Amino acid sequence: MMDCREIQKVLPHRFPFLLVDRIVELTPRKKAVGLKNVTINEPFFQGHFPDYPIMPGVLIVEAMAQVAGILASQSGAQGNTVYFMSIEKAKFRKPVVPGDQLRFEVSVLQQRNNVWKFAAEARVDDKLAAEAEFTAMVSEGEMKNV
Repeated sequence: MMDCREIQKVLPHRFPFLLVDRIVELTPRKKAVGLKNVTINEPFFQGHFPDYPIMPGVLIVEAMAQVAGILASQSGAQGNTVYFMSIEKAKFRKPVVPGDQLRFEVSVLQQRNNVWKFAAEARVDDKLAAEAEFTAMVSEGEMKNV
């Protein structure tokens, strides 16, 4: 449904922090599914860890949030920047390594004004790699005095 060029029209993230390659399914106000092809060329593998490269869990959560940002944007949210407000129930079930393809499934749990709550899962070969619930605010531009 959306390739990396279309994703960049929606998200402000760029290399090396754009962590979604493609959106393959999107139902506004309900669900989005995104993909990330994990390669050894990712800059974080230089230090995490040189002899046993593992994608950092915090970046998996960030990638899930980027899919959520696309879902919110395509659901009519006003704004182009998504800010984390809370992360809950984050669990990491299996290491993500070069050669894996992450499939992010993000669902809307609740939405009130510009605040959204999401549930997300990251899978590799249909096996759960990570999951979390998070709340985010969609805003125009920079946040002031927060």
